[in-house]
Amino acid sequence: MLFRSAGPPPAPGRTVTAPLVGTFYRAPEPGARPFVEAGDRVVAGQTIGIVEAMKLMNHVASEWDGVVAEVLAEDAMAVEYGQALLRIEPDET
Repeated sequence: MLFRSAGPPPAPGRTVTAPLVGTFYRAPEPGARPFVEAGDRVVAGQTIGIVEAMKLMNHVASEWDGVVAEVLAEDAMAVEYGQALLRIEPDET
């Protein structure tokens, strides 16, 4: 019997997703340092980016303590509800 792979296995860690449709910004204003970069340590509740929707700036926060493993969304990128923004390797509890 032949089995086909459904693609690569999902990357380990937890994914922070867009809470709504809009434009994702990695920094608080143009030219500013991004909220987080790969390798940065974050704590639960820390802002990792902003999604602008209908001229309202909605802060996106990490749900976990851990290290940013990968940033998946570009600055000023249009995002959909539930789209992956970044991946966090959570601390062991």
